Amino acid sequence: MRRTVILDPDVEALVARAVREQAVTFTRAVNDAIRLGLGPRTDRAFIQATFDLGFRPGVVYDKALRISGELEDDDLVRKAAGET
Repeated sequence: MRRTVILDPDVEALVARAVREQAVTFTRAVNDAIRLGLGPRTDRAFIQATFDLGFRPGVVYDKALRISGELEDDDLVRKAAGET
């Protein structure tokens, strides 16, 4: 199918770069770009890997950020006092 399309200057530059880098025709570069952008998504869902870090009795896990902050503060005070 033949159509007239007006490309923005930045899009024209992207197509021209694809033509040079991929050694394809202008038409092929435009068609590939449209397929890539508008075609069906084939992405798989991202699955985060998790690891069991164990459980330590006596550790209050719901205050972990506060404990981490206090440990960091203690470390900064120690470094400021010249201790290592």
